[in-house]
Amino acid sequence: MNNYNTIVIGGGHNGLVCAAYLAKSGQTVLVLEANTQIGGLAASREFHPGFRAGPVHTISHFSAEIANELELDCFAPGACRPLSTLGLKTDDRPVVLGDGTLQGASQDDADAYVALMRLLEKHARALRPSWFKTMPRIGVGSVGDMMTFAQIGIRLRLLGKADLHEFLRIASLPARDLMDEYFEDEVLKAMLSWDGLIGAKMAPRSPNSAVLAMLYRLSEGASGAHLALDGGVQRLLDALATAAARFGAEVRTSAPVERIFIDAGEEGQKASGVRLRDGEEIRADRIVSSVDPQRTFFGMVGIENLDIEFTNRIRRLRCDGYVAKLHLALDGLPRLGGVEQPDGRMIIAPTMDAIEFSFDDAKYGECPAEPVMELVVPSLHDDSLAPDGKHVVSAHVMYVPYRLKDGWTDEARDAISERAITTIEKYADGLREQIIASEFLAPPDLEREYHVTGGHWHHTEFAMDQLLMMRPTYGAAQYRTPIAGLHLCGAGCHPGGDITGAPGHNAAREILR
Repeated sequence: MNNYNTIVIGGGHNGLVCAAYLAKSGQTVLVLEANTQIGGLAASREFHPGFRAGPVHTISHFSAEIANELELDCFAPGACRPLSTLGLKTDDRPVVLGDGTLQGASQDDADAYVALMRLLEKHARALRPSWFKTMPRIGVGSVGDMMTFAQIGIRLRLLGKADLHEFLRIASLPARDLMDEYFEDEVLKAMLSWDGLIGAKMAPRSPNSAVLAMLYRLSEGASGAHLALDGGVQRLLDALATAAARFGAEVRTSAPVERIFIDAGEEGQKASGVRLRDGEEIRADRIVSSVDPQRTFFGMVGIENLDIEFTNRIRRLRCDGYVAKLHLALDGLPRLGGVEQPDGRMIIAPTMDAIEFSFDDAKYGECPAEPVMELVVPSLHDDSLAPDGKHVVSAHVMYVPYRLKDGWTDEARDAISERAITTIEKYADGLREQIIASEFLAPPDLEREYHVTGGHWHHTEFAMDQLLMMRPTYGAAQYRTPIAGLHLCGAGCHPGGDITGAPGHNAAREILR
């Protein structure tokens, strides 16, 4: 069959979610994935014989609603659980956040943590409905758009006058100011700031966005907890592919799309099919891209088919990645932070100043002198990632710029990789003796291997001017584009990156209206 109702470009989790919903509705759907396996940036691959890893090492905010509607067995009771977050210290036991509790800090800080989380979760609940809404169009004034605006406003207004004022105050604060206001422990401050900063060109002193990003991530539910699945991230990807196939979707790998066909007619432009890199042409009534916006429009559509103003807005999207990946193949379980079973999300950031200094280095095109990072041992949850008795450490190394001042060379990669390993070693006795192999993926490497502009796993920067009805830009923020029959469903759409499935879900809903 060479003609489909819908072609979905990209077999990442959002593309698979969208395909599953469309196929469930009765459409004929074809998913085309460029790589040899599904998953996009969430996929793992072998980096050393017997050892596998990928850019994503936890499930951050995947929707329970989607899991239920698509009948995903990987979220069955007992198959997944929230991960604790540990702030590692070189000279003491770590600070541990888990199940709404705080350990390893003073009683004053513990009390303050409970108070702050109660406040933040109240504010986050007001934002929660926006995750599964199509954002209103700016300046249109249709009944539907006005109703969406009104619903968002009502949720905020229901906070009450005092809480609304506090929401407006803290949402615009730099993360540092909020943390200094509540806590004394420096490690606690740094680790609580982390989720508002990860993946963004922001630091604790950056105004306006960090606390808002923190609230935004909390708003999905489960207090923003990261989840560990039995079988790891791959189990979710396999479950999504199985669901899509069960509903009738066809999924093809090693099928890179080179061009989206745009036909010109009396009613304007319309997407009508794709051409693969090997020359194969496939027609469809509509095309849905889970690929990042710049690659979609500039790489597949072509600027000759775009309005100049829209072209300029897409070109101005900030897509440079700021996070690198370090993978370590170990001959045993590491002792990180003095924890015998390092089963959690471990943050290496001794102070907020340490985060700030790393950010300062990156601003000027340098790799951080003393990297800050997040570590997980994913082989504790997925035994396919390493041989028996051996393990994988997966680290997000923050503030590694896409555009390095002197260019990315093998020497530059080796230098920052060595700095990162040296930093981890301060918290893990005997780590070097355990290392069998290592891999360092800078943002340009992520761009090349996973076909994402700038190596940015959120597709575009997670910032105030690139969120909600501005994501990726007006004219394409409702999962539709200026070209009829061409839709978006990737992380570059509302509500953004992380492993949520929401962009794919929302795009399918819009298509089926």
